[in-house]
Amino acid sequence: MTDPTRITAPDGVAPAAQYSHVVTATGRFVAVSGQLALDKAGKLVGEGDPAAQARQVFENLRRCLAAAGATFEDVVKLTYFVTDMAYLPAVRAARAAHMPDDRLPASSAVQVAALVAPQFLLEVEAFAVVGA
Repeated sequence: MTDPTRITAPDGVAPAAQYSHVVTATGRFVAVSGQLALDKAGKLVGEGDPAAQARQVFENLRRCLAAAGATFEDVVKLTYFVTDMAYLPAVRAARAAHMPDDRLPASSAVQVAALVAPQFLLEVEAFAVVGA
């Protein structure tokens, strides 16, 4: 992939602190479905704990990306689904463990009434571009 171009402050748009407004890249598109806080046996990790769930979600994203020959460096877009916006700091901390602040993707955060089951507090999907 050509190194993605990240634009945090397009002309006339307020600068973004926690994401890039625009990311462009050339290569093979990879879409990773929303990941939940499930371990490899399908058991919930971190019941009631958004930080533990976020760490597991990002580990699952890492594994899914690797299966497609991608890394977090290839991610151009993340979408966060949370049942409470108060969980975003935990999500950002988990993301920071995998992605430096100067390489942030485009992002959207959506508060939802519920996920697939009530014990899940958050879900994250990723889009990446790899190879040229």
